[in-house]
Formats: sequence, C-alpha cells, structure tokens
Amino acid sequence: MSQPGYPHQNAPPPYGMHPPPPQQPTVVIVGGGAGLGSASTTIQCPSCHATVKTRVEREATTRTHLIALVMCLFVCWPCCLFPYCIDSCKGANHYCPSCGAYVGAYAN
Repeated sequence: MSQPGYPHQNAPPPYGMHPPPPQQPTVVIVGGGAGLGSASTTIQCPSCHATVKTRVEREATTRTHLIALVMCLFVCWPCCLFPYCIDSCKGANHYCPSCGAYVGAYAN
C-alpha cells in the first residue's frame, strides 16, 4: 500500500518533474583531429566504451576511380586496375571489433 502523497509506480511523474535526460556516449578523440589513419588505431569505442584496436576495412573511393581513369586514358589501360589492388589508393573505414560499430573513416 502506498503512502499518501507518493505516486504509484506506474503513474506519470508529477507536473513539473521530468525524468533525467539519457546520457550521451563519450567520444574519445585520439591525437589531433579524429586520430584515425590508414592503419588500425587504438581508441575507446563511442558505442561500447571498450578500449580496442580498430578493425580496418578498405573501400574504393572517388579518388581510386579517378586514378584508375587517368591511368586508363593516359598511361596504359591494363594498369588501370592497380589502384583497386593497392591499399594506399583506397579509403579506410574503422570499426570496433567488440560491438561492430562504425567509428570513422580515413581518406587520403
């Protein structure tokens, strides 16, 4: 039995009282800027808050396609596939290995 003046468990909060706002995740910035490079980086994950070494996945970017196009037009058309095989010509997407959350990207 509830005491007088106290709201029931399932009742909304009294007028003027609001529940506390949800806490926002803390993002740790490593070094200058985002701190993400082309290689795996040790960071604190903004989602699970674990200190991890990021998992890097390479992806062709607009720059990769432009390099391939220039090589195809001016250099040698069989060589136009090299930018798709070289990691330094691609962008690096960083993910948390613990929870799989996207952390950030690095583009040359």
